Amino acid sequence: MPETRLKLKPASTGIDVAIHVQPRARRNEISGLHNGALKLKVVAFPVEDVANRAVIQFFASLLNVPKSRLKIISGEKSRDKMLRLEGVSQPDLLSHLPPGLL
Repeated sequence: MPETRLKLKPASTGIDVAIHVQPRARRNEISGLHNGALKLKVVAFPVEDVANRAVIQFFASLLNVPKSRLKIISGEKSRDKMLRLEGVSQPDLLSHLPPGLL
């Protein structure tokens, strides 16, 4: 049975969030949950780190934080990634997610 709760993990400097990336989409958007991870559609192709940079750019814009405060800590070559959001609290993240997602 698919997990319906978002996987968030407190980190010493912020929060870690599980994401599932779908490259080659029509537009960049969070489209729901995928096994407890945020499902993120990105226009970028999954070659030469382009999709990873698109993930960082998307969350930097969404949360209005510098890209330097975001880092993919696992899954760089996978669709399933763990993203560290430094200086971002769980309430901050949840307040920027689309309504009705959780």
